[in-house]
Amino acid sequence: MNNWFTVKVKYTKQLDNGALKRVSEPYLLAAMTFTDAEARIYEELGQIIRGEFNVVGITRTEIHDIFAYDDADVWYKCKVRYESMDADTEKARKVNQNFLVSAASVKEAYERIQESLSTLMVDFEIPSIIVSPIVEIFPYTENLDKELSRTPIDEVETETEEEEDEDDDQPGNVVFSASGSDVDDEEDSEDEAEESDSEIADEFDGE
Repeated sequence: MNNWFTVKVKYTKQLDNGALKRVSEPYLLAAMTFTDAEARIYEELGQIIRGEFNVVGITRTEIHDIFAYDDADVWYKCKVRYESMDADTEKARKVNQNFLVSAASVKEAYERIQESLSTLMVDFEIPSIIVSPIVEIFPYTENLDKELSRTPIDEVETETEEEEDEDDDQPGNVVFSASGSDVDDEEDSEDEAEESDSEIADEFDGE
């Protein structure tokens, strides 16, 4: 069973002006265990980052689905809330699910989540949208549990677009899920640590 993990990596980055700066950046990837997550990040970033880098933190991250659009590279974490009937108590309980969506603004993130979840058979609300500092996402692939053939999200999008025939001019989007994705109860998600998220938070009620 694969889950999402946020892996924080520290390395020396060359800025646009040529200066070198020591930075710590978070990446999101699908893996089975913490050990697998560490092994995979070294494999993935070894092809991207020049020089040495160190993993300084790994945390399991509850993300239900990821909606990646090819026209935006800023990630927004959207909390979606709805009511679900408990089969044992026959009482309604509030359920929270976290989604990531790429967008150019909070408003666009809200609209894209609304569109992506329009097929849900229950009424839902979006109580918060938070700018995420995630630099890049390495989703689950069919070969993930075998060997290699793992590619960054932008390459996966390109391959997917080449395989599909797109007849309209709307920006394409790809949905990524980890097989271990699940719902979050209200009481659990309210206390969830937001250390992997930006402190920049925007409330958007859709009005």
